[in-house]
Amino acid sequence: KQLNINAVRTCHYPDDPRWYDLCDEYGIYLTAEANLESHGMGYDEKSLSKFPEYLLPHIERNEGNVKSFINHPSIIVWSLGNESGYGINFEKAYDWVKAVDKTRPVQYERGGYDSKTDIHCPMYMDYKECERYSKSDAVKPYIQCEYAHAMGNSEGAFKEYWDLIRKYPKYQGGYIWDFVDQGLRDKSPITGKEIFTYGGDYGRYPASDYNFNCNGIIAPDRRLNPHAYEIQYWHQNVWIKQFDETTGALAIYNENFFKTLDNLSLTATIFANGVEQTKVAIDDTKGIAPQTTKQIACEALKNAIAETKSKNGDKEITVNFAFASDGSEPLVDKGQVLARQQFVVSAYCFDKVSKAQEIASQAASAKHESSNEAKKKASAKTAKQLASNLEVEETSYVKVSADRLTVTVGKQTGLIDYLDVDGEPVLKFRESIRPEFWRAPTDNDYGASMPLQMNVWRNPVMKLKAFEKIEKKDSVVLTATFAMEKVKAELQLRYCINGSGQLTLTEKMTTDKAAKVPELFRYGMVIDLPASFSKIEYYGRGPEECYVDRHSSAFIGKYEANVKDEYYPYVRPQESGNHFDIRFFSVFNPSTGKGLTFEGFAPIECSAVPYSVADLDSGDVKEHAWGQHSGDLVEKDLTQVHIQQRQCGLGCIDSWGAKPLETYRMPYADREFKFVIKAK
Repeated sequence: KQLNINAVRTCHYPDDPRWYDLCDEYGIYLTAEANLESHGMGYDEKSLSKFPEYLLPHIERNEGNVKSFINHPSIIVWSLGNESGYGINFEKAYDWVKAVDKTRPVQYERGGYDSKTDIHCPMYMDYKECERYSKSDAVKPYIQCEYAHAMGNSEGAFKEYWDLIRKYPKYQGGYIWDFVDQGLRDKSPITGKEIFTYGGDYGRYPASDYNFNCNGIIAPDRRLNPHAYEIQYWHQNVWIKQFDETTGALAIYNENFFKTLDNLSLTATIFANGVEQTKVAIDDTKGIAPQTTKQIACEALKNAIAETKSKNGDKEITVNFAFASDGSEPLVDKGQVLARQQFVVSAYCFDKVSKAQEIASQAASAKHESSNEAKKKASAKTAKQLASNLEVEETSYVKVSADRLTVTVGKQTGLIDYLDVDGEPVLKFRESIRPEFWRAPTDNDYGASMPLQMNVWRNPVMKLKAFEKIEKKDSVVLTATFAMEKVKAELQLRYCINGSGQLTLTEKMTTDKAAKVPELFRYGMVIDLPASFSKIEYYGRGPEECYVDRHSSAFIGKYEANVKDEYYPYVRPQESGNHFDIRFFSVFNPSTGKGLTFEGFAPIECSAVPYSVADLDSGDVKEHAWGQHSGDLVEKDLTQVHIQQRQCGLGCIDSWGAKPLETYRMPYADREFKFVIKAK
């Protein structure tokens, strides 16, 4: 109920009888499945459904299901079983159920559309197949018996399924696989911390599919996994279809089929750059009949938005709508938000992020590209005062100091080897700011063999072939050019430091258009800080982790968090903690308040977690070994910060072959990423 879920399939056998009583009382639709699966025996001619000697068990197991639960009104569909092939035994079982209960439809997946099933109920169909069926002349309703495989960090592009469900009446939903990560509470032999064990953790030669039973929307201890919030959002039944901030007019759509919205109250909260300004109660939401839209004009909302705009100049203005319960329904607390939406009424001005810095960087880039003196190096140590607050020191490195920031780039590395704020180092000792193309693979990544296919990007060799320094009156631009032979690319890192102490970092990759090189997991930079930099503040989507194909439920706002809480402890370690649509992202030491702030010239993606990618990476192939539980992770003196232009999506079609949608992947191509680093 908290996640706006209204239907459950009792797979692959009947549940505890008390569950049906609860569903009767509180209103959950059930597809009640018989205890029948013979997947391991095989399909086609090997299916037990074709053997006459197994007819009686097919009938008996459906008889036990139907006769035990037929009087429960929560049951709306009978399911004959799961993944047992198709044959005469299922046809006779269907006939038996229909003879006993003429009021309910009966479904079974394996026979397909032309078999004895009242509902076409395939599993793990992709978006194209779902739309193909929905547009066809087929008459059976389309409800996937399993879809959106929720294994590990998953449920990317869940929205795309629900866009189709809402578009085509024939497509009536589906049953997410599945409810809960099926792990057992235990203690790590490495750290002594709590872990949730899975296949392969016990016995000498266990028959195991490793963590494949850990594919729920909630954790074993019933915490909500991060992707649960996305499910909650796209399952909500109230939507604002139109909103005009200049008039305060909005159109509210009641997507329910059987009830009004009289138990909900609507508020609108207005924010400027993520800071709450005011809240407006919107009346006149009563009497909206099921499947209808009501137009409302709210003068108070119009005035509040206009006032917020006038007081906040060019700041980003957002409006968050929330439909909260009056507490009259069972299991729903008073004030519990059942539906919510966010609208941006004044966009964020990314072009205000150090525009002068951008111009200086572009000018230096043009000069670099036309110059033949890129290999010129200084052999003696020098120090120059270019402006009253911009100083350059050069020897085997170039150190540029301005205002509170000091940037040291090694001539032999081409990387920022040291970064100081107010004279104090902020990077881990001898840990340079490095380009990054890899992430710790998710369960879905492994299922699609993406780590094996893309491993050339895990640690590609970068050979410095040119280094250049250009000094201007109010800025210094350092440019390092690298050859990346294994990926047939050239990478240029450009560091522009201006007199106000702002560093603009440009990462530009030029690829070989004729080469066949795998996709990337991400494109950005990675920064290792000491663990004392344990706090983050950011303006973007949150507070839950979010990704390019899973971010609708994470609203744009200003958030604070502890780094230790940013990694979500999935049963098996993997990529975690990303934030999407970031305007600025700060990582700092809470005892001093000092740290680094990162800003983009367009929305960027950022994260800060207490583990390295290597800590969370299980290799090219996911094979069971001790240490592959989140509770096994050993804490280090580390906060690893990822600043990226893009990261590959997560996907959710399945966890054994399907990749994220192409639009959410990162093909091998020319790329340029630019962002600002400032002292906090």
